Amino acid sequence: QMSVGPEAKFYKKIKSKWKSISFIRIENRALLGTPDLLCQNSKGTFFTLELKVTKGYSVALSPHQVSFHFKHKKNTFILVSSSLDPELVRLFPGSRILELVDLGINGAGPPLAEGLDACESVLVGL
Repeated sequence: QMSVGPEAKFYKKIKSKWKSISFIRIENRALLGTPDLLCQNSKGTFFTLELKVTKGYSVALSPHQVSFHFKHKKNTFILVSSSLDPELVRLFPGSRILELVDLGINGAGPPLAEGLDACESVLVGL
């Protein structure tokens, strides 16, 4: 859940830094697998963000989260931060969720962007 812990801190960090994106936090216990955030960039494009803070390099995603991103491949993203290196933030498209689950952040192929500023640029440009 996003209420406490590393994902909540990660959310506060991006919310304070990314001024050109508006965030709606989705607290959803009814529809499992729904991403953490519904977002809109300054162009009016909506997209979802799943926030993950990893302990190592593997990304823990539930079967419901995998299913959601497998079904909804457009404008869905997974933003991953490592607790080993909090400055290392990587953005992956939801369409690559199976790679992330199977291979982790280092094996899943190149992210769309790396670093908070670069990730924001990709999302602002949608």
